[in-house]
Amino acid sequence: MAAASTLKNMALCLSAVCLICSAVVGAAYVVTANPIAEAAQAKTTASIAAVLPAFEGTPEQGNIQVDGVDYTYYKADDAGYAIISTTSGFGGALTLMVGINDDGEIHNTTVLSHSETPGLGAKCTTDEHFMAQFRGFDPDEKSLLVKKDGGDLDAITASTITSRAYAKAVANAVAVYQKLKEGGDDDE
Repeated sequence: MAAASTLKNMALCLSAVCLICSAVVGAAYVVTANPIAEAAQAKTTASIAAVLPAFEGTPEQGNIQVDGVDYTYYKADDAGYAIISTTSGFGGALTLMVGINDDGEIHNTTVLSHSETPGLGAKCTTDEHFMAQFRGFDPDEKSLLVKKDGGDLDAITASTITSRAYAKAVANAVAVYQKLKEGGDDDE
């Protein structure tokens, strides 16, 4: 015989379904939390290695605030700093890791995440000419602006907003580096 459709029975059924679903979600979290954290750490480690000269050991992580914005950086002895910088691009947040050697010269950059338009702004991850401009870039001698704005950088064709955002993220990382070199490397 089927159970009667009463408010009490419906509430018990709904509670049982919610409890089972919560248990499944909780179990999925427990099973996937460590692999997700390990993958994130591997991505960070690979990005640091990509933007700094070869180094030994494990980089020290730190946080600093510059102009009211919090930045995460990694200091690798005898190699420099890898700084995470986020700006707003055409399609949303554009997050870079910028490697700056101990002389203040940009060693390399890599895109950690972006929401740029495929085929246009997303070329900031694949356009070798654009990315190569930042390798060996000395911000004391050149301007981190696109040529359209009076700087020294070529923009990605049809993606000036993304190019400006990329240059701004790199310029922000340089400002972080300068503050760190002035002795502001304590967490603030």
